[in-house]
Amino acid sequence: MPASSRFLLHASEPEDTDRLADLWVESWQKTMPEIDFTTRRPWFLGHFASLRDQGSACLVARDTLDAAHAEETHAGGYAGFVLVDPATRYLDQLAVAPAYWGRGAAELLMAGAKEISPAGVTLDVNQENGRAVAFYTRLGFVITQQGRNVTSGRLIWRMEWTPGPA
Repeated sequence: MPASSRFLLHASEPEDTDRLADLWVESWQKTMPEIDFTTRRPWFLGHFASLRDQGSACLVARDTLDAAHAEETHAGGYAGFVLVDPATRYLDQLAVAPAYWGRGAAELLMAGAKEISPAGVTLDVNQENGRAVAFYTRLGFVITQQGRNVTSGRLIWRMEWTPGPA
């Protein structure tokens, strides 16, 4: 598993679930303020449980350096998480608490996702989320197709990372 002096990366435990849901709401609310993600929290909890039951792996990044800063977030030191299915190579969720944006948590989580799914990773990203599209592009993902989110109706990019030659 990738290492960082700032964050501890570990497999999620059942007791993490409520904090991860809080983090998911906080992250998406900041990204798309026009949508009420608090009302979508029950959906996320059910979706998260279903994906875990089907074999998806969830890695959690916790803050190890700045306890005072960690308590400023609703997630209480939970910097972020990634949820990826190693069988399908599909990354369903990457969420980072806004207080940790630009601090390396997302990069560490994505390195962990690539270790879970070393043959490649596929994901969908909202086209209007330019920050996320640029982030994934920096990490070597390429756009492979355009689509539409069946729930929100928003345009999405399908992006894929495949490892280079050894």
